Amino acid sequence: MTRPDYGWPLPEAIERRLGRESYGAQRAIHEDGHLLLVLHEPPQNAGGDREHAVFLRTPDGAWAFHGQPGGEQVLRRLLDRYQEQLAKGLAAYDQADDAADLFALMERVRPVARAAGNLYAALQAAREAIKGDAELITARDRAVDLQRGLELLLADAQLALNFRLAQQAEAQTRAALANHRAQEKLNTLAAWTAPLMAVGAVFGMNLRSGGEAMDAWLFWAVLVAGMVVGWWVKAWVQRPPPPEKKKALSSAKARAGGKPARR
Repeated sequence: MTRPDYGWPLPEAIERRLGRESYGAQRAIHEDGHLLLVLHEPPQNAGGDREHAVFLRTPDGAWAFHGQPGGEQVLRRLLDRYQEQLAKGLAAYDQADDAADLFALMERVRPVARAAGNLYAALQAAREAIKGDAELITARDRAVDLQRGLELLLADAQLALNFRLAQQAEAQTRAALANHRAQEKLNTLAAWTAPLMAVGAVFGMNLRSGGEAMDAWLFWAVLVAGMVVGWWVKAWVQRPPPPEKKKALSSAKARAGGKPARR
C-alpha cells in the first residue's frame, strides 16, 4: 500500500515528514508557509479503523481537500459528522435500559472519543502554527466542545454501568442472606421434629386415641389445621428481618433511582 498522491504541490520539507504507506496519525505539519492537516473521519466501528481526511492550506490562505479546492466546507462537514456521533451517543445513553446497553454504548463511543481527542490536538497545533486563520480557530473551538462532550458521555456511561452492577450485587447479597436465614429456620424446624420422628419410627404411632370412631369431619378439621400450620411455617421461614437489621442492606437503596443525571 502506498500513500495517496492528491496532485497538490507539497514543499519538500513536508514530503520528508510523511511516510510512504500512509499519512499516519492525526497531526498538523507546517513547513515553508504550507500547512498540511491530517485528520481522521469518525470511526464507524469498535475497531476504530482510520479513514484519512487530508487538508492543505497554502500561504495565500486557500484551503484544499484531497487536491480539490473548497477544503473549508469539507472541514466543517467533518466536524458535523463528529457532532452526529455525539448526538447518537447521547440518544443511546438516554434509551439504555440495562448493563448490556451501556457496555455497547461505551464500546461504540470510546474510539470516537479517542479520535476526537487527537482531532483537537491536531487542530490546536495548526492554530498555534497559523495564528490568524478564523477557520482554524472556529474548527479548534468546535473540536474542544466535541472532545469534552464525548468524554463526559463516556464518564456518565461508566458511572451508570458501575451503578447498575452495584445494584445487581446488592440484590444478589440480599437474596443470599434471605436464603441463609430461611435455611437457619428450616434447620431449627428439623432440630425440633427429628427427635420426635426418630422416636415414632422406633416405637410406632399406632395408639388408640378414641378418634377412630368419630365422624369424617374430624379428618377434614385436622387437614385444615395442618394447612394453616403449614402456611404459618412458610410465612415464618420467609419473614424478612426487622428494620434495624436491614439498615446496612438498604443504605444504598435510599440513593437508588436509575442512571446518574447527565451533566
